[in-house]
Amino acid sequence: MSQNNELFSSRAHKGRRGQVLIFFTMWLPLLFGMTALVVDFGFIYLDNNELNASTQAAALAGAWAMSQPGATVASTTAAISTYSSGTGGNNTYSNLKSVSMVTGSPSFVCLNTLTSVFGLQCYGPSNSNAVVVSQQVKVPLLFLRMFGATSTTLTATATASMKGATVEPYNVAVIVDATRSMTDTDSDSNCNNTRISCALAGVRVMLGGIAPCPPNQASCGAASGGNVANSVDRVSLFTFPAVTTGTVANDYNCSGNAPTTAAYTNPLPAATISTYQIIGFSSDYRTSSSAGSLNTSSNLVAAIGGESGCTGLQAIGGYGTYYAQVITTAQAALAAEQSANPNSQNVLVILSDGNATATSAQMPGASTSSGMYMSSVQECHQAITAAAAAAAAGTRVYTVAYGAEASGCTTDSPSITPCSTMQQMASSPAYFFSDYTATGGSSSCISASQPVTGLNGIFQVIIQDLTGAKLVPNGTT
Repeated sequence: MSQNNELFSSRAHKGRRGQVLIFFTMWLPLLFGMTALVVDFGFIYLDNNELNASTQAAALAGAWAMSQPGATVASTTAAISTYSSGTGGNNTYSNLKSVSMVTGSPSFVCLNTLTSVFGLQCYGPSNSNAVVVSQQVKVPLLFLRMFGATSTTLTATATASMKGATVEPYNVAVIVDATRSMTDTDSDSNCNNTRISCALAGVRVMLGGIAPCPPNQASCGAASGGNVANSVDRVSLFTFPAVTTGTVANDYNCSGNAPTTAAYTNPLPAATISTYQIIGFSSDYRTSSSAGSLNTSSNLVAAIGGESGCTGLQAIGGYGTYYAQVITTAQAALAAEQSANPNSQNVLVILSDGNATATSAQMPGASTSSGMYMSSVQECHQAITAAAAAAAAGTRVYTVAYGAEASGCTTDSPSITPCSTMQQMASSPAYFFSDYTATGGSSSCISASQPVTGLNGIFQVIIQDLTGAKLVPNGTT
């Protein structure tokens, strides 16, 4: 190459210097813009997820609160605020400042879908069965400020149905005290009738809210042996003391005759002699999955006084209270029912004043000294042990102390009160209820977890507790 050509080539290359700088300068705003989008949208994504989570939590809390007896718009709104991201809420985030409710939120609604499909009636505040919660927050932007955008407003909405919206397969054994004291009058305004009548009215409330068959069925269909073809919640009624097998039908056949009670025999009496089970597990108590009227053709409904002119379960008495044996019997029946219906949950509901009073003469064959099942001493502690065994087997044990007195359980040492007995029998503190306002009840027998009193209200809460609040799609009608 000649000297002149080399000189020309060298000058050409020198003329290109600085071109990369020009292109970099041209692309720099675009790079900053992309960085701004990535960073700011990343923060927006995080903030939006946190706002959605707290909105759903607030809606679920409100749905639970609105299902409680005596719930109001104010009490439900307070629960929603407690679990919101607003000031003082339990779900506040350091990066979300000044979260507030959207105007008109929370909104109490009656969703027809929940009523027609799940039988969830609109008995919540403002005749509702669901709540809609919407929160909003203005979040600052970082890099996008250089393009004139200083902030953006995020909004999250969640809808939740109150407890009672979910159908679950349950085997429910209900034990109702039918000793002589249940013929006493409960003059409390919650019932003002005989104690046995008040107890059976509460059971009727429960049967009006649980599910005899799956939703979306116009009719549960014909029943055979007390059960429909596609049964969901099956219920059995037990009582104590036992009644003779030959007269047990008098508790549901509306004949006007009384059954004959039987002693607490050890070992368990043969089924051909006496029984604690008045009605076997049945699902014919309603003709439809929609909550409503009971089926008066059902023996179970007749046994709980749901058929006009029929007394139902009678408190004949004749023997004192010993309920460890009936709990053991009911749990065995629950285990058999669960075996026949896999994936079902066993539930035991025990209603009594909690005071064990059976004498050794009323318990033929039982020990008079050991204190272990069966024995005429430590009767209240034996009931606690029997209930604990049921809970250990997976049964959810609810207890209803109906007018429990301040003293009793005289067969036990160390001493224990009837109220404490019922409380310890429950498989969770939340499963213990007390109608302490009943005539003769002790005002000190109060459930810390369940302040509701009155048997109808108590059984309504049990219905709700068997199900749960749940999120439903926004826009559900």
